[in-house]
Amino acid sequence: MKKAKSASQIKVGVVGYGGAFNMGRAHLNEMKRAGMTPVAVAEIDPTRLEAAKTDFPGIGTYKSLAVMLAKSDVNLVTIITPHNTHAKLALQALSAGKHVVCEKPLAITTAECDAMINLAAKRRVVLSTYHNRHWDGWILNALKHIQAGMIGEVVRIDAHVAGYGKPRDWWRSSKTISGGIMYDWGVHLLEYGLQIIDSEITEVSGYAKCGFWADQSKWGKDTNEDEGYAVIRFKSGAYMTLLTSSIDANPRKGLLEITGTKGSYIIDWPYNECIQHKNGDVISTKFAHPADEGYRFYQNIADHLTKGEKLVITGEWARRPIHILDLAIQSYKKGAAVKPKYK
Repeated sequence: MKKAKSASQIKVGVVGYGGAFNMGRAHLNEMKRAGMTPVAVAEIDPTRLEAAKTDFPGIGTYKSLAVMLAKSDVNLVTIITPHNTHAKLALQALSAGKHVVCEKPLAITTAECDAMINLAAKRRVVLSTYHNRHWDGWILNALKHIQAGMIGEVVRIDAHVAGYGKPRDWWRSSKTISGGIMYDWGVHLLEYGLQIIDSEITEVSGYAKCGFWADQSKWGKDTNEDEGYAVIRFKSGAYMTLLTSSIDANPRKGLLEITGTKGSYIIDWPYNECIQHKNGDVISTKFAHPADEGYRFYQNIADHLTKGEKLVITGEWARRPIHILDLAIQSYKKGAAVKPKYK
């Protein structure tokens, strides 16, 4: 991989400038903040290409990734398209010798991730996934407290994002396109957990409830599962559970509850909370969230490409939550726990 002399020499483009969350604009602005130079947008919707021209005057706009690769001098391509297109588009850009960032999830299957990782290594280019939540204030705070021994040895993490309501009629509710109910917030929660439990995975069990909402959704048989549940065992003896549900009428407190030998630590929206038992009393300590530092994702990409700094979110790291979800689906179909496959 040839280093750039400065971040401004890294010419960046996005594939996908759709209206949902305006993520194309957000990514280009974050890359620009890190010192990189936005030069290209590929998008199938002509109206969104016009929006890109308004947002970034003078930027090149293209109707497809293939045209962008052929006609622009982009060095790094960020893919912001539905989940089931990530692997195909990433392999196309990697084959052209471009650095690639995929919106999370990296892909849907382990095989797709491995193909992308292998090609990136062969072409000597960077492959990463936009895990900006790696630097969320609440996980940074939790790691500081847990690593300082506040709850003792970590025994279990329970992660959950659940509620009761019909899924929206859009591509994120399609299992074929999205990968399933666990591939949205579930990927973030797993990535949090993998920061806390630094150990190899030994097995994964998966469970699912399908079909409750199916007759009410335009996706029909292709609707996401109504609920997904996974249990991940680690070599250290710790384990993690992940629940994602649209039929849970009594959702649990917080996003993650980390149970240790000296207490529990809850990551929640308004604050983090540590609950300990001391001399027969229950002591609750609440912590305000420090500011999120998601800007560090693209800053790390730029520093890696210009200064050789260690890449934080590697393809191998981004593969881990996808492998867990892939194994959970396999386990659900088999009715038995399955073992991981390490590269």
